[in-house]
Amino acid sequence: MDRKFWLLRGLRFCFFAALFIAAAGFVTQALWNWLMPSLFRLPSITLAQTFGLLLLSRILFGGFRGGGRPGGWARKRREWQQRMAGRLEHLSPEAREKFRQQMRSRCSAGWSRQPESPAAQQPA
Repeated sequence: MDRKFWLLRGLRFCFFAALFIAAAGFVTQALWNWLMPSLFRLPSITLAQTFGLLLLSRILFGGFRGGGRPGGWARKRREWQQRMAGRLEHLSPEAREKFRQQMRSRCSAGWSRQPESPAAQQPA
């Protein structure tokens, strides 16, 4: 009984995965054939070309090692911020301020989260 349950569950998953991929292909094809020929004078594409286009865009922009995971870049940024905060904790207050001044001069005026003085914000 348990084996039959998992077999049906696996078949149901495969069916819905194939249905989702087919729907994504038809939607992409319809959008391409509706917009691209009239906007950029590109040719209409077939369903096979649509799947190739989707695969190519996944390779170029998403990768296959979790590049498309939600929050991937946000998580990496958060980890970097935690590492930097840990490194700054071990610095003396003078060295920390020197580092902040260097980052402000190299990056941008809004690098640190501390607000600037009101005199510095007034236009000349």
